[in-house]
Amino acid sequence: MSYASFVIQLLNGLAAASSLFLVSAGLSLIFGVTRIVNFAHGSLYMLGLYGAYSLIEALGRTPLGFWSAVILAALAVGLVGVVIEVVVLRRIYRAPELFQLLATFAIVLVIKDVALAVWGSEDLVGPRAPGLAFPVEILGRRIPAYDLLLIVIGPVVLAAMWLLLARTRWGALVRAATQDREMVGALGVDQARLFTSVFFVGAVLAGLGGALQIPREPANLDLDLSVIADAFVVTVVGGLGSLGGAFLAAVLIGVAKAFCIGFGFSKLTLVVEFVIMGLVLVMRPYGLLGKPPATARFGEPAPPLQPPRRWPVVAWLVAFAVVPLLGDRYITVLMTDIACFALFAVSLHFIMGPAGMVSFGHAAYFGLGAYAGALLFKKAGLPMELALVLAPFVAGLFAVVYGWFCVRLSGVYLAMLTLAFAQISWSVVFQWDELTAGSNGLVGVWPSMWLSGKPAYYYMTLALCGLGIALLWRALFSPFGYVLRAGRDSPLRAEAIGIDLRAFQWAAFVLAGTLAGLAGAVFAFSKGSISPSSVSIAQSTDGLVMVLLGGVETLTGPVVGAAIFTWLRDTLARETEFWRAALGVVILLIVIVFPQGLVGGLKALYARWRPA
Repeated sequence: MSYASFVIQLLNGLAAASSLFLVSAGLSLIFGVTRIVNFAHGSLYMLGLYGAYSLIEALGRTPLGFWSAVILAALAVGLVGVVIEVVVLRRIYRAPELFQLLATFAIVLVIKDVALAVWGSEDLVGPRAPGLAFPVEILGRRIPAYDLLLIVIGPVVLAAMWLLLARTRWGALVRAATQDREMVGALGVDQARLFTSVFFVGAVLAGLGGALQIPREPANLDLDLSVIADAFVVTVVGGLGSLGGAFLAAVLIGVAKAFCIGFGFSKLTLVVEFVIMGLVLVMRPYGLLGKPPATARFGEPAPPLQPPRRWPVVAWLVAFAVVPLLGDRYITVLMTDIACFALFAVSLHFIMGPAGMVSFGHAAYFGLGAYAGALLFKKAGLPMELALVLAPFVAGLFAVVYGWFCVRLSGVYLAMLTLAFAQISWSVVFQWDELTAGSNGLVGVWPSMWLSGKPAYYYMTLALCGLGIALLWRALFSPFGYVLRAGRDSPLRAEAIGIDLRAFQWAAFVLAGTLAGLAGAVFAFSKGSISPSSVSIAQSTDGLVMVLLGGVETLTGPVVGAAIFTWLRDTLARETEFWRAALGVVILLIVIVFPQGLVGGLKALYARWRPA
């Protein structure tokens, strides 16, 4: 690469970093004060793009119309953020933090379908910025003038935010709340008003980041999850709550992506940011400019788990065994999916609840197990039965490697490292056309003849997934499980009495990954095909929703959550085009009414109203 090419790629990277910093700064600000991991922040970025497009069309493609549209779109998104905070999040600030995350995911579903109803499913390409549509020649190469403006906007916003936080009373309150929000409330500060204002500013930054991108990328419905993944990476690499760290991380990642393209490694752009995040977290567990949290984020003491009662379990098994005999082919297919996702959800709950290790990337093992079974069947020529036996161990081998790094972190940093490994796995699966068929996936992955009938394969699925769930439940009430819970509730005490906590957590990670791989392999043969979506962020998010919907503090909650979520999603998708919004509203109602999850909430109601 010549010197001129190097400079141009550097400038391209800095332009991309500017918008990435804006959305990440908003996410970091909101997390620093409210401690909410806001999944809906990517949706606010998406609304900024859509809003800018519509306002430019309404106000005209003139300089005044363009920049007025950008500013108005950002402010409108800020008001959306206020509505989200006041209507939804303010009601559940006292709920467990993971359920707040579930609520923000439900908001993602609602906003996506609102955007679908208002703007349609087609990509909307915005105009170039009036007066800045010309290229600027630098060292004999051309770069858009608008990109040079973006390079300036990022540092300007950073300086403005620094002045706002360092020189104003509001900024002092925000900095104080970031350190100890309970103490701020005890001193008489109106926390509700402070949280609302922080959400407004954070949402404005996300909307501004989206609106400024309208000349560079089309508005589309897939931006929410893709952008939130990028924003999470930047926020974690920089250090949670650090605006300077977010800016430094955005520059590092934006420039790295640009150089990947410039050096001819364009495929690496899908994964380079996650590689950077993994390396940073291994060397600096709290990010480049982050500080160790004062308290554990996801390791707070929880009520003791109760062993499942025999008769409800027997009733569940009888229902699963009998319902397909009474229903049609559709019911059998649906129950097969529920059984697979129940094992997937229980395996996630195993490390997330009792072990206290939240994973944002558990789909890696589900998807790798599915691909391992399919490849052993199609490429290696193994019979389905042998492929099904070996596939979970392949997923387990990846869990051995990934888990070794992950158990060295905790809280959000651990969760984000699991996401990094999952995205690396997805990138390999998505781009390795010769082995995995890339985005097309693998087809023709069918069961053996003796299992070709849907009822026969369903009963095999029920047996395998039931045994997997029973194994995980049995492990929880063994000495191994008690050690995991001791490490979750009091890691310092556990280590003080000689427990090698990391070794036990690593073993739990591997066991959960292996059984998630079994669920994925069974699922692949039930569908006859597998695609990269099984390893995607969306699949990992679905697993989180299943666990949280049923109740992370209960044993049977993940099974109930998997059943309800799978049934609701399938039923609503067949009934309405806007099934995501309907599903999101249902999840929000459950979160507000039952902040401990369905099973936990129903148990609490029963305990309250049962006769003395």
